Amino acid sequence: MASKLWEKNVTVDHDVETYTVGRDREMDLYLAPFDILGSLAHITMLQSIGLLSQDELTRLSDELREIYKVAENGDFIIEEGIEDVHSQVELMLTRRLGDIGKKIHSGRSRNDQVLVDLKLFIRSRIEDLTIAVSRLFDTLITQSERYKDVIIPGYTHLQVAMPSSFGLWFGAYAESLVDDLIVLQAAYKISNRNPLGSAAGYGSSFPLNREMTTRLLGFDSMNYNVVYAQMGRGKTERIVAQAIAGIAATLSKLAFDACMFNSQNFGFIKLPDEFTTGSSIMPHKKNPDVFELTRAKCNKLQALPYEITLITNNLPSGYFRDLQLIKENFLPAFDSAISIIDMVNVMLSQVKVNEQVATDPRYELMYSVEEVNRRVLEGTPFRDAYKQVGLAIEAGEFSPSTSLNHTHEGSIGNLCNDHIKALFEQTLSHFDFDTYHRAYKNLLKR
Repeated sequence: MASKLWEKNVTVDHDVETYTVGRDREMDLYLAPFDILGSLAHITMLQSIGLLSQDELTRLSDELREIYKVAENGDFIIEEGIEDVHSQVELMLTRRLGDIGKKIHSGRSRNDQVLVDLKLFIRSRIEDLTIAVSRLFDTLITQSERYKDVIIPGYTHLQVAMPSSFGLWFGAYAESLVDDLIVLQAAYKISNRNPLGSAAGYGSSFPLNREMTTRLLGFDSMNYNVVYAQMGRGKTERIVAQAIAGIAATLSKLAFDACMFNSQNFGFIKLPDEFTTGSSIMPHKKNPDVFELTRAKCNKLQALPYEITLITNNLPSGYFRDLQLIKENFLPAFDSAISIIDMVNVMLSQVKVNEQVATDPRYELMYSVEEVNRRVLEGTPFRDAYKQVGLAIEAGEFSPSTSLNHTHEGSIGNLCNDHIKALFEQTLSHFDFDTYHRAYKNLLKR
């Protein structure tokens, strides 16, 4: 069995090692490509300050690029007895290059290695998440425009309230995603700062050039204070998890609406048969399982920030092993969120809308406010008009007009989808993913 990077003359008890490592090796596979990118930047900086020769840099860089290809192809493994991704990469280099491979750790700790790995991982996965959100946003806007003239009842307290429309319903969730994207952009900015060079949390006596690694990895800036760089562990994940939870909250609400609107009591929409399941004893059933599971999966994601808070909220400054456990639910959360978004996108693009909802006499009373407003426009004081219509309803004499004239911004007749789309695109343009893509391309070219 290979020894640990930190191991000296005392061998750790097997049960203790199993307990402390936990699922860390499994989780580190998510980080492998990013650990290699961080190492490429770090050794380039080490050569610039005289801790590596040009020949050593060339040989190390060539080998790291080969290992990166393995990781990108999904073939990277952490061998039995190897503690983490950092140790595995260093071991692979040492096997191929001898003692040169041992030099890559100069001026850094596994503490700042995992920090930079997480930052790079988060940055990449936020881009993937943003692309998925964009697809769903486009579908929502398209459906809002397609069904903008289809009237449905709006509800307050789950009671029929006032006229709404499918244009408003789809468009509301599109605008909700705009706010979610703004929060995600803030999380991206916090993640896009370089912790490398903070070492174990107190810097290094080597003359590290942190500006260089910041530039080489395409970060906006660095976490300047080395103690704060370490304090950012857990905090960064919590902030990103809160952004993911915001998207999940939007989709959870949408899923509840879809389940309700699909029920026979409402009949507003019909889900494609291939997205429903039947009952084992009731032959008429078509259950909205996909949206029900979407709701539950979204609620799990909304719990993630609280889990991270509970792991970190009683820790002082400095590094603690508690932080390792954050990886277990945080790293897979991006895949979960993207799969949810993509499934909702498919469902909403194929949903069948009932265009005759408003003709049902059950919904006649939703036009009562329209009648009150009509009387006010004719000169009746509002409170008098309200009472007149209320008494007519109580007497069973209310006969509504179904004509609508909503013209103000954001209403049935003026959805403002063009403004919502412009705000989404403006927010999207501020992410600047191209900077880090260019940085990676430069690091990986021979």
